[in-house]
Amino acid sequence: MRVVLGVSGGIAAYKAVEVCRRLVDAGHHVVPVMTDAARRFVGAATFSALASEPVPDGLWEGGIPHTRLGQTADLVVVAPATADLLARYAAGMADDLLTATLLATRAPVVVCPAMHTEMWEHPAVEENLAILRRRGVRVVEPASGRLAGGDVGTGRMAEPRDIVACVAAWFGAPGDLQGRRVVVSAGGTREAIDPVRVITNRSSGKQGHAVAEAARDRGAEVTLVTASVLEPPPGVRVVPVESAADMEEAMRAACEHADVVVMAAAVADFRPKASAEAKIHEAPDLVLEPTPDIIAGLAARRRPGQVLVGFAAETDDAMARGRRKLDRKGVDLLVVNDVSAPGAGFDHDTNEVTILEPGGRATVVPLQSKRAVADAILDRVVARLQGESA
Repeated sequence: MRVVLGVSGGIAAYKAVEVCRRLVDAGHHVVPVMTDAARRFVGAATFSALASEPVPDGLWEGGIPHTRLGQTADLVVVAPATADLLARYAAGMADDLLTATLLATRAPVVVCPAMHTEMWEHPAVEENLAILRRRGVRVVEPASGRLAGGDVGTGRMAEPRDIVACVAAWFGAPGDLQGRRVVVSAGGTREAIDPVRVITNRSSGKQGHAVAEAARDRGAEVTLVTASVLEPPPGVRVVPVESAADMEEAMRAACEHADVVVMAAAVADFRPKASAEAKIHEAPDLVLEPTPDIIAGLAARRRPGQVLVGFAAETDDAMARGRRKLDRKGVDLLVVNDVSAPGAGFDHDTNEVTILEPGGRATVVPLQSKRAVADAILDRVVARLQGESA
């Protein structure tokens, strides 16, 4: 695959050297394109030595370089993608070789944002990314960690190995979820008693995150709505939430155009009817009320052809309770998880489940890694998408 590697002017440009090397090692023909600002951080000679072609001189080097690069590219990866680069790309500007190439290509584009937390969270950056996503641009979300100047927060460019893994998942051999939009929920929600205390459950979010990662690796465009504190897998769109109400709102928006919805989150069943505005200093008499039935609401509103997967975490009579829930919720698949079984359920790296389907089909998945369980669930999802129901 012929890859144009765009490098814009941020400190994370040094990590783009490793992205370049890994892409070449994976067998791709890599053409590095650097902005003038990027050359202030890393020398063009470094990329010229590692890539398949030398770094072009710029927009005025002779001929029409941006047209040639854009037309011959199979993929364009921008790492790092600074706030400035994202803004110029979203606005359709073409004032240097990189932005001109981005506008001149019909190839898929992947951007890997890198910037300080305050910039990453700025509404202008969020809107620019939303515009680019609507145009089909893929985003490898930044990680949390140490930033330039000693700060710590979200905005650190994803690690080169993760960027290249996303490229392989999205644009390697077509996966069986290629072109599909998958929404996954994960983690245990937290319902406030007061500003200090919450009602929650033991869910870590590991199984939901594993489903999101597996769907990404099968070629899907993935949105992860998560109440977990785990680092999300790179290459998925992340929507952080806390309460059941937050998750209901986020899932309703994310699922509107989804092909597959996997409701792996452990939503708290109850919440305090009233939350105190200040810390409570004596044992309260809590009055609880049910939280929204998110999956039933999604089932009622789902569009034709959408596959809906629910989870049931049980400790006794798991299969009988699961079958009743399958009928009651109106889902296509129900993943029954006996969390009392050794090595299964909350906070473990392994799991064992039974996948129930209307019509009586039950697929038993024995104890194994949560990633393997995720793939077993997605095998049945793909079967449903292909029209197999028994």
